[in-house]
Amino acid sequence: MAASKNTPLLIVDLEATCWENSRLPSGERQSIGNMEIIEFGCALATRAGELLNSQSFLVRPVRNPDLSAFCRSLTGITQAMVNAAQVYPEVVRALDSWLGQPAESLVWCSWGNYDRHHIQAESEAQSIAPRFLSCPHLNLKRIWRRSTRQKKKTGLASALAFHNLAFEGRPHRGVDDARNIVRLLPFMDWELEPELLTRSVSHVDS
Repeated sequence: MAASKNTPLLIVDLEATCWENSRLPSGERQSIGNMEIIEFGCALATRAGELLNSQSFLVRPVRNPDLSAFCRSLTGITQAMVNAAQVYPEVVRALDSWLGQPAESLVWCSWGNYDRHHIQAESEAQSIAPRFLSCPHLNLKRIWRRSTRQKKKTGLASALAFHNLAFEGRPHRGVDDARNIVRLLPFMDWELEPELLTRSVSHVDS
């Protein structure tokens, strides 16, 4: 079914385990395959940029349970916070409960494609995927670049600065990033949406 302009968008921004110089203590270079999601930052909003709801879902990592000092400093997520969090399958169920049964026309979005790829990889590894993963995905960085004709400095902070907006909250905290992405929605050319949608394919239970 085609996306309905009246259905809210779901904006998702992840935080994940990470290390200084992008290398694990073992010396292995970090990648989607060895980084674990530690936060789903979620926001529901209209295409006009009205924030309807937002929620942070913290995740307890299990393969590398101890956050690096770099990761804690970058995200503001403490070891105590992830120690108290649920593991990935339980967080997926909590997220599904928060979202409810999504409308067939729901579109979920992220700033770039990294979040989509990481959720797909983590969901396949854990054999459980959030319901929204079966909905079409929209790369908001791409539609913003097309809308503004900006080809450089397309990070979230730079995009906000382009519109003379200061970041609100803490950068690299998923829920704050998601809320700030919502503030960029009024500057998108939504006529471009249909051609930029990507159908996410989930091969695991949701």
